[in-house]
Amino acid sequence: MRSWVPGANEPGCDFPLNNLPYGVFSRAGEAPRCGVAIGDYVLDLAGLEADGHLKVADAPVFDAPYWNEFMEMGAEAWALLRKELVALLQEGSEHRASATEYIILLSEVVLHLPVLVSEFTDFYASRHHATNVGTMFRGTENALQPNWLHIPIGYNGRASSVVVSGTNVRRPWGQLRGEDGPQFGPSARFDYELELGAIVGSPTEGPVTVAEADAAIFGYVLLNDWSARDIQAWEYQPLGPFQAKATATTISPWIVTAEALAGFRKSVPEREVTVLPYLEEPHATLIDIELEVDLERDGVTALTRTNYAEMYWSSAQQLAHHTTSGCAMTPGDVLGSGTVSGPTREARGSMLELSWGGKEPFETHAGPRSFIEDGDTIVLRGHAQGDGFRIGFGECRGTLLPALDDPYVRPK
Repeated sequence: MRSWVPGANEPGCDFPLNNLPYGVFSRAGEAPRCGVAIGDYVLDLAGLEADGHLKVADAPVFDAPYWNEFMEMGAEAWALLRKELVALLQEGSEHRASATEYIILLSEVVLHLPVLVSEFTDFYASRHHATNVGTMFRGTENALQPNWLHIPIGYNGRASSVVVSGTNVRRPWGQLRGEDGPQFGPSARFDYELELGAIVGSPTEGPVTVAEADAAIFGYVLLNDWSARDIQAWEYQPLGPFQAKATATTISPWIVTAEALAGFRKSVPEREVTVLPYLEEPHATLIDIELEVDLERDGVTALTRTNYAEMYWSSAQQLAHHTTSGCAMTPGDVLGSGTVSGPTREARGSMLELSWGGKEPFETHAGPRSFIEDGDTIVLRGHAQGDGFRIGFGECRGTLLPALDDPYVRPK
């Protein structure tokens, strides 16, 4: 698929016509509104809609600072918009003249969170990651907990912690294990977790099948589940992660639609134990997405190189399991895949794994690292590789700022 928009046909372009990811942007003095990335540009859907060149509903939809209203319109509207955008932007389009004034260079805009996040749930769904972490803390024989192969493990996080790429992250304070009992101080073992986030687009009421859950997913974003490992080690028993995961969750600004990724589907790995029928995969629900993490400081150091298809549980299985209690899922819910790790050292999706719990520091351009240091910038990238094109996600980046002074010392 070729487009008339500059840059869209380059083989290394993240945003060709095959992609058309959805985001929210603004320029100086203007309100945030919905747009589509194409080549080196963003297409202003709110402008097209306001001037009568695009209509998906009786009332304006794209002048909102999030995609929730459009997602609520359902799968037929999703497919129709994509069809209209392809017709508008494809090479030789008869609509080129009218659309040209609505494309804006990406370098001239500010990107915002693409959705109003309703709820955030994070999972623990990579067998490689779970085995690595379990081996560190419980030994090889007890690496996986007895339930892990039977159920997608997750926890409910904080929707308020979700921020867009480019937002700085502050090193958190918390309660830590000390030699003589607990103490309160800044986290010394702050980490990234490479994940993919699934954006729920269709509401659910009551339990849904894996196939129904898959159809309810609007698209995907890159997701960094920042984690304070020392806070987590002290607090996680018996109820799991809490404040260790509440500092920030960074997502990329572009939602890559499920439809754009349909040609890159892969089945989940062969099951070691038979899963219960409600979790069986009806069709391929994982996706072949190459993922990478770099540390940018005094140069670029490659940290992680892996693939989302390494996961044991897919987002559709996670979503289906999430609904078994009858809890409703709403447009704008975000499901974190859990750390994406592979079988090799370079495929480990966190510093906890790369440094093996801090016991094996590794070299970077900025010096040795076991965990993230103040001033480090962590950048996630991902793409699905097609024949002569790629479906890219752009960047998911964040820089770690120093901890605040003691937050409980009040001025006299």
